[in-house]
Amino acid sequence: VQLVESGGGLVQPGGSLRLSCAASGFTFSRYIMSWYRQAPGKERELVAAITSAGGITNYADSVKGRFTISRDNAKNTVYLQMNSLKPEDTAVYYCATHRSGPLSTSSSYDYWGQGTQVTVSS
Repeated sequence: VQLVESGGGLVQPGGSLRLSCAASGFTFSRYIMSWYRQAPGKERELVAAITSAGGITNYADSVKGRFTISRDNAKNTVYLQMNSLKPEDTAVYYCATHRSGPLSTSSSYDYWGQGTQVTVSS
């Protein structure tokens, strides 16, 4: 199993980034996928999740209306479109495959990517 995130970088406040997570080694279309983030000195937190077919999404209150999670099962890829970025969005962003249990609990996930750094600063 491999999850590879990309698309992070340095962006000014108010800017946009699109993160991608390419999956391999498992049947991607069967899994709920999530994006988490972890800022320095803080716990890892759920940002967004999407059901296996993409019909239902869930967002942290802090990103609602600004971030959009989507997936392309034909490409085994999940995306996170981030708009109106704020300095408090600065973190390492991870994608993960959900196994069972609460979406907001990191122990509910089987596999994690290596993370991609997002820095929002002027």
